[in-house]
Amino acid sequence: MLTTTVLATRPDFRITAVSCRDDHSRWSRTEVREDYQVVLVRRGRFRRQVAGAPAEVDPTTAYLGVPGEEERFAHPAARGDECTSISLTPTLWRVVAGEDARPARQSVYVDARLDLAHRRVLASARTGDVDHAVTEELLRLLSATVGQAVDGAVPAGVRPCRDEGPLVAAARQAIGEAHPASEGLLPLAELLGVSPYHLSRAFTRELGVSLTRYRNRVRIGRALDRLDAGEESLATLAADLGFSDQAHLTRTVRHYLGHTPTALRRLLAPGPLRGMAG
Repeated sequence: MLTTTVLATRPDFRITAVSCRDDHSRWSRTEVREDYQVVLVRRGRFRRQVAGAPAEVDPTTAYLGVPGEEERFAHPAARGDECTSISLTPTLWRVVAGEDARPARQSVYVDARLDLAHRRVLASARTGDVDHAVTEELLRLLSATVGQAVDGAVPAGVRPCRDEGPLVAAARQAIGEAHPASEGLLPLAELLGVSPYHLSRAFTRELGVSLTRYRNRVRIGRALDRLDAGEESLATLAADLGFSDQAHLTRTVRHYLGHTPTALRRLLAPGPLRGMAG
């Protein structure tokens, strides 16, 4: 039995948790791949065959798929397997691998660093911040996997530029002015005319913090302003500041400040301080 759970999705990508409980050592029927895909295993193992060449896939070996490939699968492990499937549009694939790039090999060795990058993507998906936190971690993961499989793949903007100050300043201005494109890393990079890799890395090099962390700093500042002014509805506050819901706002604020919005509202209220639990 195959079950799938979408962890994060946007027009350019979809991250899905896939669990297979089938126990069949025989090859499945041939399927023709329609999208670009990166698959990393979390538990168990299975086999994949492309162009007649079989490959073992387990937590130490990932694989890349491209449109038009004819593939078959076998799941010999009695306890099943679980993996993370990342589907990419051709546009995002070109950003990652370059124009007209195809993998020179179907398997990718998953070392400890790549394993950690995989886990960071899954952890970021649990935050609910798909447009920044998930996208930023996903780009790091894709850079590492595609860089192994596509000969000569160097994502645009990986190399440092001489002066990245103006680019970072323009990004900060867009975030500070709440430009619609600043709601996501990919649209913000498009607005500024650079690759998302370039923008993400330039931000870290220039300011010492990730773009995601910087944007959250700005949003939390706005949340404090609103709470200080007497904002009563946390749901409205979350929606206005671009959080997926009130729980996302609460998790983010507590992560950065150690207190929930409700507790901060008490702290910012005039008069004697009250208890900060909550």
